[in-house]
Amino acid sequence: MSKYLISIVGATAIGKTALSIQLANHFNTAIISCDSRQFFKEMTIGTAVPSKEELSAAEHHFIQHISIFDSYNVGQFEKDAIEKLHELFQQHDIVIMVGGSGLYVDAVLKGLDEFPKVDPKIREDLNQQLETDGIESLQQQLLQLDPTYYERVALGNPHRLIRALEICIGSGKPYSSFLKDKTADRNFTAIKVGLTADRPIMYNRINQRVDIMMEEGLLEEAKALYPHKALNALQTVGYRELFEYLDGNYTLDFAISEIKKNTRRFAKRQGTWFRKDESTIWFDYQEHIETIVKEIESRLG
Repeated sequence: MSKYLISIVGATAIGKTALSIQLANHFNTAIISCDSRQFFKEMTIGTAVPSKEELSAAEHHFIQHISIFDSYNVGQFEKDAIEKLHELFQQHDIVIMVGGSGLYVDAVLKGLDEFPKVDPKIREDLNQQLETDGIESLQQQLLQLDPTYYERVALGNPHRLIRALEICIGSGKPYSSFLKDKTADRNFTAIKVGLTADRPIMYNRINQRVDIMMEEGLLEEAKALYPHKALNALQTVGYRELFEYLDGNYTLDFAISEIKKNTRRFAKRQGTWFRKDESTIWFDYQEHIETIVKEIESRLG
């Protein structure tokens, strides 16, 4: 029998975790996470890590398995995830993958893109630009050099911005032009399931989630991480805005409103990224699990 990887995607706060657990229980299988911020064991509340009850309801992998002090990237994740899938497929014909980090989803399903080598001095200059002129200057430069990728990238992540810009500058071509459409050879068939909702509903869910995070102690979590705020892992919505509050640049109410606004923007970019894959089967976030299971089973060999 063929092996199948059911990939669940969609915007933040849409209900992917709950669906992944329901599907894992139905198919009696395991879940691998490809949420790049839930990898870090020091970041719990602000990354909406599944609760203890959720983690005990199904076998999970790649949840809080590394530290913010570790060097880890999408290339390493691709290698680790493929190795874990090889192991899991010894026991299961179906495995669930869940997460809203589009680049990490694509790395597992398609393989990573190949980029030209560029002069390391370009990255040094861009890092200096970030330090002197701020992240907004990088964002505007990317908008000019590669408006296509500008619509897809996490604009608050300076590491991603600098990576795209160094390719644009070093090659003279848009970063997005190197993003391949062909898929790497995989020993499984992917079934892609997306959750969606009308924008007002999605935005309301995001706002509610941020309020719950604050009630659960996100500010205290940010205070504990504040001494390490320069780390790449912490250039993340939810933490970044609270660091501004702790720096004295924002009031707490304004920081919370910025978290909500920036999370809504992130959700919009996630939608843009995932919608480009026409093979994804989309369901309303309230769709009955039986309907989703029936559609998945109709695609199994």
